[in-house]
Amino acid sequence: MNFRYFKSIVPAAAMMLTMAGLSSCTGDLDVTPIDPGTEMNVSEKGLYLKCYANMALAGNTGADGDCDIDGLDGGTTGFVRQLWNANELTTDEAICAWGDPGIDQFNYNTWDASHPMLQGFYYRLYAGINYCNHYLDVCAGQDATREAEVRFLRALYYYYLMDCYGNVPFATSLSSESPQRIERADLFKWIESELTECMANLMAPAARTSKDTGYGRADQDAANLLLARMYLNAEVYTGENRYQDAITYAEKVINGPHKLWTSNSANGEWTAYQMLFMGDNGESGASVEAILPLLQDGITTTSYGTTLFLMASTWKADMDQSLYKVNGVETWLPTGTYDADTTVVKNRAYGSSEFWAGNRARSQFIAKFFPGTAVEDIPQLNIDETAKAAGDDRALFFGIDRTIVVDKPTDYTSGFAVGKFRNTYSTGAQPHNGKFVDTDFFLMRSAEAYLIAAEADARLNGGTTTAKASYINQLHQRAHYAVELSQYTLDQILDERARELYHEGFRRTDLIRYGYYGGDKSAQYLWEWKGGAQNGASLPATRNLFAIPSEDLNANPNLKGFQNPGY
Repeated sequence: MNFRYFKSIVPAAAMMLTMAGLSSCTGDLDVTPIDPGTEMNVSEKGLYLKCYANMALAGNTGADGDCDIDGLDGGTTGFVRQLWNANELTTDEAICAWGDPGIDQFNYNTWDASHPMLQGFYYRLYAGINYCNHYLDVCAGQDATREAEVRFLRALYYYYLMDCYGNVPFATSLSSESPQRIERADLFKWIESELTECMANLMAPAARTSKDTGYGRADQDAANLLLARMYLNAEVYTGENRYQDAITYAEKVINGPHKLWTSNSANGEWTAYQMLFMGDNGESGASVEAILPLLQDGITTTSYGTTLFLMASTWKADMDQSLYKVNGVETWLPTGTYDADTTVVKNRAYGSSEFWAGNRARSQFIAKFFPGTAVEDIPQLNIDETAKAAGDDRALFFGIDRTIVVDKPTDYTSGFAVGKFRNTYSTGAQPHNGKFVDTDFFLMRSAEAYLIAAEADARLNGGTTTAKASYINQLHQRAHYAVELSQYTLDQILDERARELYHEGFRRTDLIRYGYYGGDKSAQYLWEWKGGAQNGASLPATRNLFAIPSEDLNANPNLKGFQNPGY
């Protein structure tokens, strides 16, 4: 099956699902068809696709349609949007100017058990588990490969719950009974077991484009990378060091077919790194790096909570600039149509009409691209020029008419803007839609494996890499970053993870693993507005977990008395 078909089949197929009587793992979240009294035959393929669609769509009918999660609008409950909010806004990488309920609490690390967006993320994850459990209850044995993929997806949803919420409700089938609570370390063991057991029936690893059968589906490397990620964090989750296992599974990915994408666009206008986050990333060849892409299409698969959010929330119209030659002189101007004496040198059109101007970077993050430069001396340039000034293709920031220091959290121009994601096509072709985007989100990509292997190597060797420093050097070569070392320290690797993976949903987990988020070492790394103080304040270790939503605690008697400490 060509999984690109997902983009047009999900809304219709999902409507065929019979969810009458589907009880939620959260007790108060019931996912039912429009008419719960209607009994239909389950579509195996439709239910299988719904298990994936939960990560890419709000509901069954596109961006402006229904939503699977009650209480918040569809865009707000998007899986990627809340994964991003929880793991980026709460860190040194991002801050938001909006006044939506819960945003300030993310910005200042002051959320509680009634935080609306953390509830939305929690329920989105359990909705995905419900769909997977339903599939495994009623469709097991029909297709071994799809069954293995659904088991992988369920394990992935549980991974995010384990990482964010700790000890959580746990169920592997649908039931009218309230689910029991599982300890974090036991959930780790269960996820590990699920991934190793379903591995053999997953598709063999292969680099795919959107034209290839299986694009967008989880193959064996998705399980390998998730295991490597878990093993790197095992000491946080279980208290046990699993760094050698992290190297083993990361190198399965590194030595497999999902290679780093290293080719610039044929027209010379876009770097290899930029092509990973552009409108044609599923077609351009950049998807050789994509291990699990979440598919988006501006016509058939639309969402306010996936890559459109990553773009529109970070962009303002003044960033939409192209390089023109005016009377023979090159100059950057707002993208548009000009007189005959003006010719386009580089077309940098953003590719969408949506400019929400909310999220931007904190200065401590931007400074990682300008080591040795005083913050006040970091240049205020457009996106292309900032990358050149940093000597790093990944420095995709806009600083014109911005301050680098975030002294006014509610002012979008207080802080540099981030232009990492865009709907532009690397070939110059037009996107499918002027509003909704075609850019797939690479939820898992092979670059992460290189960073996992290097860090685990350093942790096993006194805090410094051995020969596996070459993995970081390969990322530097792709980014045209001149620094190449024979050894990297743990802190250097943490900074490298920020430069490579920023705004992809990793930062909170990384800072916790290093001890710099909450706890005894929290004061060793402060960022603007950490803990609500402009110059930053330390956080207690209890902030390393989010609160179990109060609604779920009230609905599930098995959770009574088991709120995470500090809430």
